[in-house]
Amino acid sequence: MKNKKKFIPVLAVALLIIIVILITLAARVIEKYIPSKEVQDMREYYGLSEESDAAIVLDDQVLEMNAKYLNGQVYIDFETVHEYFNERFYWDARENLLLYTLPDELLTVNAGSNEYLIGKKGSSENYTIVRLDGDTMYIALGFVEKYTNLSYEFFENPNRVVITSVWGDVEGSVAKKATQLRVKGGIKSPIVKELEKGEPLTVLEKGENWTKASTADGIIGYLKTKFLGNVEKVARAHEFEEPVFSHISRDYTIQMAWHQVTSQEANNTIATVLQETKGINVISPTWFYLNDDQGNIASIASKSYVDYCHQNNVEVWALVNNIENREVNTTEVLSRTSSRQNLVNKLVSAAIEYDLDGLNVDIEELENKAGEGFLQFIRELSLKCANNDIVLSVDNYVPTDYTAFYNRDEQANFADYIVVMAYDEHYAGSDEGSVASIGFVEDGVKNTLKEVPAGQILLGCPFYTRIWSLTPKDENGDSAESAAEDYVPYEVASEAVGMDTVQRRIALNNAEPVWSKEDGQYYAEYENEGITYKVWVEDAGSLEEKLKVMKENQLAGVSFWKLGFETDSIWDTIIKYTN
Repeated sequence: MKNKKKFIPVLAVALLIIIVILITLAARVIEKYIPSKEVQDMREYYGLSEESDAAIVLDDQVLEMNAKYLNGQVYIDFETVHEYFNERFYWDARENLLLYTLPDELLTVNAGSNEYLIGKKGSSENYTIVRLDGDTMYIALGFVEKYTNLSYEFFENPNRVVITSVWGDVEGSVAKKATQLRVKGGIKSPIVKELEKGEPLTVLEKGENWTKASTADGIIGYLKTKFLGNVEKVARAHEFEEPVFSHISRDYTIQMAWHQVTSQEANNTIATVLQETKGINVISPTWFYLNDDQGNIASIASKSYVDYCHQNNVEVWALVNNIENREVNTTEVLSRTSSRQNLVNKLVSAAIEYDLDGLNVDIEELENKAGEGFLQFIRELSLKCANNDIVLSVDNYVPTDYTAFYNRDEQANFADYIVVMAYDEHYAGSDEGSVASIGFVEDGVKNTLKEVPAGQILLGCPFYTRIWSLTPKDENGDSAESAAEDYVPYEVASEAVGMDTVQRRIALNNAEPVWSKEDGQYYAEYENEGITYKVWVEDAGSLEEKLKVMKENQLAGVSFWKLGFETDSIWDTIIKYTN
């Protein structure tokens, strides 16, 4: 009997423990399957720290950077505007000017003002267009919208601006019943919005159990897929009048050649120079160059030179470069509006004074940070050239990743012609090789065509060849150097020479040129006094291969560097492809 009395309390305790365990398990089961009612802090969700901050929801994605909401206007920093919306806006932080180039006018805004100029005509908005906050410049989004194919809507609690800039069909649906949109897929994830039945949604990523979607007011999250209605194509459309760019265009194949003029007296040779050519309809004398950091130019232009060319039905597109005076800081000139516009005015004034038909811009060796100033220079120069019926052509390297900042696509909107300098594949200081192998030329044209219409492209071809000399190094040199894997046992140098000189050197050294199908030209090699010479020959044969590329791609024409390096017979080959 005593044992039975002892057993009852033990049983009660055991039952109690079991009940507690069952309750705990039940609570865990309930916790696992009952949706969380936690509501996400939306200011934290959007990363808003200041009262004036506003989230940017662009094409159903939340950007890391925030906008500002001030005095009823949305402001977005310049870098974001430039990267995501419209790269044509140009900000001069030195002179506190915002510029925007229209097809026929330049728009100018001073920081802190609601007024602006379109050309010389004044206009205004009922808000401050450009605001400065320390080193950060903000542009009113309403002003950006005037010149950009986008639309936006602002929402409060929390502040956010929903921007659409990509137009076309998207996948749309509605919520089949009232439900929650959550931060992540899962019932325990915090709620970002209570969805009403029938609320429109843009479907971003449909999953088996959870679907990522965006609401019309810019809330992005996940809802259960079973609560999603039928997914259909929904058209996003927006009326916007894209700018229309016009160009000065010749209705014949342009056959241009650069004429290197080094002094005023050298202009007197123009009669002889032209008489030794055939079919040339444009000549580009090297007359102008940047001469100081204020945008002034040096000039060796000649009116009698131009008159003689015009008498012989040859247009003159004078060249301006930035490499004659190495003391000039090209980045400084192009990046500061006052100096850049002074340069524009000087060039156009000279073009008018000397009755030039065109200008040829040859700005080389730019550093990446000068890219925006260079593009703005082309935009501004194009406006004044167009107003004075002056053809604007711009010389460009063949496209590469490291020259992408030259932005040939944007250049082509404003310039009349883009010249592809399809040479200097190998150059002074490089390893030995062809100046312009056919593959290099073909790739240069193909990649330029991705950015520039064929009717605006001139193919730049070389009249020169490099004779490469490979001089053995002293065998008593640094043993550590010679042991390195990339050790080259000879010194490489080169000399740029004309076509006649190449043929004389080859003949003098009894070399036998061999046609290289890969390079699209003859290759010759010989030795003289222990030095090996290698030559990838530019002649009528190699030039014809390049002219075929021009013809096959229906380019606007061709240009040659430089007059005086060609043979007399070369012009017959050229005329076959340009007439």
